[in-house]
Amino acid sequence: MSHQRRQGALSGIRVIDAGQIIAGPFAATLLGEFGAEVIKVEQPRVGDQGRGGESPAPEFAQNARNKKSITLDLHHAAGQAIFKQLVAVADVVVENFRPGTMERWGLGYEALAAVNPGIVMLRVSGYGQTGPYRHKYSFDRIGMAFGGLTYVTGYPDRPPVRPGFFIADYVAGLWGAFGVLTALHHRDHTDGRGQMIDVSLYEAVWRLSGPLAANYAAKGIVRERQGNTMPGVVPAEQFETADGRYLVLHAGTDRVFQRLCAVMGRPDLAENPRFARRSERVQHADELHALIGAWVKTRTLEQALAALEAGGVPASPVYSVADIFQDPHFAARENLIRVADQALGEMVQPGVVPKLSLTPGTVAHGAPRLGEHNEEVYLGLLDLPRAAYERLCREGVI
Repeated sequence: MSHQRRQGALSGIRVIDAGQIIAGPFAATLLGEFGAEVIKVEQPRVGDQGRGGESPAPEFAQNARNKKSITLDLHHAAGQAIFKQLVAVADVVVENFRPGTMERWGLGYEALAAVNPGIVMLRVSGYGQTGPYRHKYSFDRIGMAFGGLTYVTGYPDRPPVRPGFFIADYVAGLWGAFGVLTALHHRDHTDGRGQMIDVSLYEAVWRLSGPLAANYAAKGIVRERQGNTMPGVVPAEQFETADGRYLVLHAGTDRVFQRLCAVMGRPDLAENPRFARRSERVQHADELHALIGAWVKTRTLEQALAALEAGGVPASPVYSVADIFQDPHFAARENLIRVADQALGEMVQPGVVPKLSLTPGTVAHGAPRLGEHNEEVYLGLLDLPRAAYERLCREGVI
């Protein structure tokens, strides 16, 4: 569809974002950063739950950048009718209500496709649109637990640990954006029909699980918590330095391990039958990590990293956000950008990823005020008569 808007790789794509909090809205945010026009639909007077009420939420501001905001009560029959008018002039709808909610409002995929056969509908939920658990409530932490990630995270003698980021929410958004682009490509190169995309929080995590399923199916192996180590990869650990910092190094291949031994001044370790080959190193991981840890502990972070880099051993400091703000590489790559937000003032947010050489993504503006674009969308895009618009406002539909 052809719409006037700023240029970008996705210029001309219009997205109706009816999502809440993170997973659905993040998918729409990614599309908006590369030129799609994103119209965020929010509940009148209340808005997205992620807005934070009286204390504006930085995460909402980040995930609503580049978007327009309109208010519309989807519980109301008139609101549902207007939503269909939006769908008629859109390419994509994003929602992450519990399965069945949109159907109760008469806004399921079949109903929307009847209005616009080319519509692509992204549906993000805890357990998916099908299956015996489809109606269960879920959040990020639930998705990580059900998807198998929490069980393998932590130390073997302690309870499972929640990973530090909202992995299920944000990865579901990534899968969702990928699904939207795949569906749009198919639509625009075949018969013009859109389709529904079904993404769940737990599947977003489970798809990242590597050989977990294969190992269990073939050998009955249940991967347990192993602290900072990974099965079959030795040495690879975090180590404390002389100045109380931490670094991580990875020397899991024979060649890199030989380089590490040379850096440590212990070339004999590479010839030691307990460490010479990967299979032996796995069996003697604790002993080997203790030797490496003792070497690291005699050096500051700067000294250890310099030696490892010079010797061709992959290593990195374990960064806090304060470290990230000071690192020149983050600055050079524009990983920290300043965005003017109407509620929070100037903010620092993560930059756009990935980097396209011809049509790079941009952040044109911060998050919109609740309903900021009501007149632009209702009176302009949908061409509602002003009298009808004002009546809908009085009735609380808009």
